[in-house]
Formats: sequence, structure tokens, C-alpha cells
Amino acid sequence: MSLTASMRQRDCPVCGEPASKATLFLERSLDESRLTKDSFASRKTPEFMSYHLVKCWQCATVFAAEAPDAAALATAYHQADYSTAAEAVFAARTYQAVLEPFLPRLPRRGIALEIGTGTGIFLRHLRALGFAEQVGIEPSTEAMAVADADVKGNIRQGVFVGDEYPPNSLSFICCFQTLEHVPDPRGFVEAAFQMLEPGGMIALITHDYTAPINRILGKRSPIIDIEHVQIFCPQALRHLVTAAGYSSVAIQSFRNVYPLSYWMSLLPVPNAAKLGAISVLRTVGLGSILVGMNVGNLLTVAQKPL
Repeated sequence: MSLTASMRQRDCPVCGEPASKATLFLERSLDESRLTKDSFASRKTPEFMSYHLVKCWQCATVFAAEAPDAAALATAYHQADYSTAAEAVFAARTYQAVLEPFLPRLPRRGIALEIGTGTGIFLRHLRALGFAEQVGIEPSTEAMAVADADVKGNIRQGVFVGDEYPPNSLSFICCFQTLEHVPDPRGFVEAAFQMLEPGGMIALITHDYTAPINRILGKRSPIIDIEHVQIFCPQALRHLVTAAGYSSVAIQSFRNVYPLSYWMSLLPVPNAAKLGAISVLRTVGLGSILVGMNVGNLLTVAQKPL
């Protein structure tokens, strides 16, 4: 896997301001010799590698001033391993709970599209929430291979390009922990806006680099990762969706609920120590205890005006 050969200079992917005007956020620490198929997998053990990250003075987005091109990233995600089906179940439950209060705003619940659906776990929740049709898009063939039969037929393999549906045809679009990975987030939300029907809703879940836990951990935070070609904060997200034409914007933090063993895997300590601690937790029966924590994730909900 060669990422450096495809690296391209880029300006702010949210507002377009030149990278030359941005301030340094973190020096590049990418080491290609450490890359594996897990490097672009969901909920992996953190590697704490990053591109050269800068902070936009205009919209406060942190972004890679030099990053792999879209084709190289698409290939990396297509080939990525997928080994987090268990954690995805817990994430989907949390996402339904935080989204449900916003859904009565929808004029109707027609087609719902999840971008970066993984094994399609959340498609079941969209069905339970009353959407007439649920569709997922997922680049990883490994994720699709382990999808359950009742949702596998609803998943389209590939990356979101923005022309999957005609204008004004979707009721709901969601994208969870994926917006940091896409090369062009501004184009992404603009394409979603076109596909949504009037009154339709987009829901994004992203990391918040300004959250206290991420400020404390600094470069040892799990959000510092080569999968993330940009990282957001409330100011950046509001700029992103309002510039694309959305209204009724709500941005809020929430608690994630995962087994204790998964939280342990994210700690910024040597892998040997983590694996030992996780083994002990599982041996004594504590690894599966569910723990809720606010770890700096944000929900952004916005609507296409009627």
C-alpha cells in the first residue's frame, strides 16, 4: 500500500481557504512501514500516525495540507479488514437513541441512505424508525462479506460519489464517523443536499478535536489517525452545513456506550499492556460490562428547507 506516491497538496476542504494561511496543528508522523490492512479499518487499535495537519483560520477545520488522492483512499478502504461487528452493534444503538428526538421534524420517512454503512447494522434501526426503504453504501468488501442476510441486499459496494439518487428523492441521509475520511466533505454535503427532498434531513456523527478529552490527550488521542484527512469542531461543522444551504442546524455532544474491553483498546499505552489488561478483564468477567462516556463525539443534524 503506497500512500505517499499519491499525496497531493490541498486547501481547506470546508471553506476553501489556502493551506498557506492556516496554522500548524500537528507535524506529519506517517510511517508507511507500519501500515497494514487494519490501518483503514473501522474502530481499529489506534496507531497515532497523522499527515501534516493545519488549522484553517476561517472555519477552524483541522485538515491534512497534503493527503492521498481520492483514488488511493478508495482503494485503501476497499481492501481494509473489518473486525468490529460487535462494537458496531453498540454504536448503532447509541446513534438511534440520539437521533430519534429529531426525526419528528421530517415531513415523511421515505428512503433513508447511510453512507459508510459497514455491515449494515444501522439499516435495521432505520427500518425500526419507520423508513420505507433503507440503503447503505460501503467501500469495504470485507464488511459486506460478513453482513447479515436481512440487510446484505440493501448494501451497495463502493464509495459515495454524489449521483446515486436523483434530486429531491431521499428523506434522510446519515453518515457516522465517516466524514473525516472523505477527500471532499464540502462536495459530500452539497451532493447530499441535492438528493434530499425538501424538509429532508442529514445526520452526521464526527469527532470534536476541541473536546476536553482530545485536548488532554493531544497527539495521543485516537482521533489523530491517517484515516482522518480532516477533523472537525462545532464551528467547522456549522460552517460546512450552512454553506451548503441547510437550515435548522443542531450540533450536540453525546455519550457513547461500549464494553469496557473496547474502551481499554483505545488507551494511549503500549499494545502489549493493553492486550494484557483486556485479557485480564475478560478472564474475570468484566470485559463485557457496558460503560457510557462522552469521548468528544458530535451529532450534527440539519434540514433542507421546505
